[in-house]
Amino acid sequence: MDHLPEPYRQLVDAFNQRRWARALEVASGILPKAPEDPGVHYIAGVASVELQRIPYAITHLKKASTLAPKRADYAAQLAKVLVLSNLNREAKSAADHAFALAPTDALTLDTLGVVYSQIGDYDSAIAAFRKVVSLAPDHASYRYNLGTSLVAAGQLDEAEAEIESCLSLEPRFWRAHLTLAQLKRQTPESNHVERLTELLESLDSRPSESTGRICLNLALFKENEDLANYSRAMKHLIDGKSAGRAQRKYSTAKDGEIFQAIMDSFHARPPEASQGCPTIEPIFVVGMPRTGTTLVERIISSHPDVQSAGELLNFPLAVKQASAVDTPELIDLETIAGARHPDWKSLGEAYLSGTRPLTGGKAHFVDKLPHNFLYLGWIVHALPNAKIVCLRRNPMDTCLSNFRQLFAPKAPYFDYSYDLLDTGRYYLLFHQLMAHWQSLFPDRILQIDYEDLVESQEPSTRKIIDFCQLTWDERCLRFDKNPSPVATASAVQVRSPIYRSSMQRWRKYEAELKPLRDLLELSGIAVE
Repeated sequence: MDHLPEPYRQLVDAFNQRRWARALEVASGILPKAPEDPGVHYIAGVASVELQRIPYAITHLKKASTLAPKRADYAAQLAKVLVLSNLNREAKSAADHAFALAPTDALTLDTLGVVYSQIGDYDSAIAAFRKVVSLAPDHASYRYNLGTSLVAAGQLDEAEAEIESCLSLEPRFWRAHLTLAQLKRQTPESNHVERLTELLESLDSRPSESTGRICLNLALFKENEDLANYSRAMKHLIDGKSAGRAQRKYSTAKDGEIFQAIMDSFHARPPEASQGCPTIEPIFVVGMPRTGTTLVERIISSHPDVQSAGELLNFPLAVKQASAVDTPELIDLETIAGARHPDWKSLGEAYLSGTRPLTGGKAHFVDKLPHNFLYLGWIVHALPNAKIVCLRRNPMDTCLSNFRQLFAPKAPYFDYSYDLLDTGRYYLLFHQLMAHWQSLFPDRILQIDYEDLVESQEPSTRKIIDFCQLTWDERCLRFDKNPSPVATASAVQVRSPIYRSSMQRWRKYEAELKPLRDLLELSGIAVE
């Protein structure tokens, strides 16, 4: 480093010390004199990512990759920032370019595996993560990343082995314990209760141990439920969610304002001649999470004319962009107001373009982001030929299923799920909003009861396929044979035929759930 000119030495020092603002400042001073230096553009790009200056990051990393096309690490970082911007087509192109260069450093390959996972290309993700593990077999997080990609691809036995390898390397890799518990049904002969209990008892009350308390308690909830120890299971669920709630500042009132603002923005039926994008490709599957949305997505995507696109944030991001509002929340009062009268055709086209390259290979695709129920007013106007299927489920089972799930910590919609009554109140908001949409767009939304689908599989399936204007195909009844990957919490369940064990699950916890039942019934929701 001694031979480096002083500005470059300062740049490298700032980069190595992760002083991102300083690195960007120094790089900005160098670039006017050395505009074709790929290394400076690379550091400026990485620093911009860390500082959440994403457009600048894309500009610099594109330039770095163009100037140094043989640098796999430059292309991998470009792919990473393109995914952050929901530019999936460009991200895959950059990732494919980087992977073709046959990188041999684990960090670059791990970055590529994560990029491929985020765009739903699990075959490529697994290939990248396998190379990472071969290069760094003693790195726990690499083993975990490979394991979760294998879960999404349905390779469950190998996934279990990788996750156990992760835990043998790092017993305090808390999320891995929860993933392992959820991987299959635990039995008296084969479970992890003793190991989980010992680990939980070893934790203290420091905030730094909160992730451990969340994951271990939820893992113990799942395993005790499998073993029919319901009272013990519920205690662990409440303890785990309480540990998570302490880290969040959720407000039911704030969500109530957002839901009301959405309804106020759409209070009349759309005109017959919509000015939206005319594509017939999208089929939206919406509803409260954990109510059968993945099941319906698998049923529809088992049709040969339909592909699964997974849970896309593309429509919420398109609305955010159309609002021209620069607030950190994906949806808030400012965004709703800013997107009240967008160019509908441009909105629909922006959404469709953003789904590529995951879509376009077949006549239709399924977007099963459950919380798209918030955006149905925009969807109806921007995509007048899109089909919308909404899942409904027993209200008590719906709330319990949300409360029992640990959703992705950084996902934008799930803070309500850390408290039982907050979950109930959120359900009431959802119920009211869906009634509003149904009154405005009665012919655009097919509401399907999860219980009807379970009890009358073929009639309900035919109803869905007919609504989507697809020809009947028997493969839609054999959704469990669908080979496409699943990256949701239902990745294990939907690889089995329809089962009834999730119906009326709330009855196992009837005493503990009495406050929730009272809340729902006082609001006019029938509990059966």
